[in-house]
Amino acid sequence: RESESALGSSDYYYEDLNESDPGAECDWQPDWEVSFSLLPVLYMLVFVLGLSGNGLVIFTVWRGPRAKRRSADTYIGNLALADLAFVVTLPLWAAYTALRFHWPFGSVLCKLSSYLVLLNMFASAFCLGCLSFERYLAIVHSLPRSRAVRPRASVLLSLAAIWLLAGLLALPALLLRDTQPSGEPDNLTVVCDMDFSSVASPQTERYWMGALSLGTTALGFLLPLLLMTLFYCCIGATVSRHFQHLKKEEEKRRRLLRIIVTLVVVFALCWLPFHLLKSLYVLSWLGLLELPCAFLELILHLHPYATCLAYINSCLNPFLYAFFDLRFRAQCLLLLGLRKALGGQAGSVSSTLSGQTQKSEVQSLGTKV
Repeated sequence: RESESALGSSDYYYEDLNESDPGAECDWQPDWEVSFSLLPVLYMLVFVLGLSGNGLVIFTVWRGPRAKRRSADTYIGNLALADLAFVVTLPLWAAYTALRFHWPFGSVLCKLSSYLVLLNMFASAFCLGCLSFERYLAIVHSLPRSRAVRPRASVLLSLAAIWLLAGLLALPALLLRDTQPSGEPDNLTVVCDMDFSSVASPQTERYWMGALSLGTTALGFLLPLLLMTLFYCCIGATVSRHFQHLKKEEEKRRRLLRIIVTLVVVFALCWLPFHLLKSLYVLSWLGLLELPCAFLELILHLHPYATCLAYINSCLNPFLYAFFDLRFRAQCLLLLGLRKALGGQAGSVSSTLSGQTQKSEVQSLGTKV
């Protein structure tokens, strides 16, 4: 049953449906035929954009002067590294989908690719949370420049904690994900799916799957989104109060607030469908939520597209979290040798940055955001 196999391959804590599933009595229809050609194209598009965009971010951050590197730059670089580690696996998933969810690449690549997907999800969310916390400290608490820049050892320690925690939380994919035969004897395929047989009995597998799936949503989406929303609401309120009596700066205030809202909304929009569909199905599978067959079948068909939308976030991050930063944009232009082509703009930005301590508080806030 292709739709069931698709669901198992698209989410890293799903299993193939069986006789105990909520939709076992449903008459499932085959997957949408267009999915087997459209999804691989989308995956490869994300691969090209993500590889080039995140590669450029890493190149710009680590080739820039270390003395002038802010803690936010380091978080942005690690965010790009997490996204880059994931997007290099997309050709495998594109081929997997084009082959109608047949995995010909072996057990090792199945485990490693699945691990990198979850590692990216956790590391990206944690990096974004730390980045929002940095901006919160810089703007809401109005720290002077000498105190706004955290010691390098402190930043490296927090990054080590991010990668260690993300690596541990993603371990189930590495340990439990494996290749398995699927389908009818006359049409046998190999899927890359979760296998709980080594840690759970058939009667308790659903609880393992439910706990891992819902726990991933809570730690990899809901908690980071809650923290980012809280920090950026505080930042938005501070910026609004700061510009309240400066009529000439009204447009700049609105622009800064639009950027802040965009950062949070894009993250939520990219990941919300994935986690919502997954959670609805898991709750139904656990018997905690009754859903009609038509709705369960719609979840099966839509889930690969929700997964693809979540993947798109990995190629949007370089533009949303790096290129909005005027200082980062100037460094990128200089390293790419485009300073002459945009000499006036880059020079103006560089001049503004070098004289930051002598500018007004309004300009300082604009640079920090």
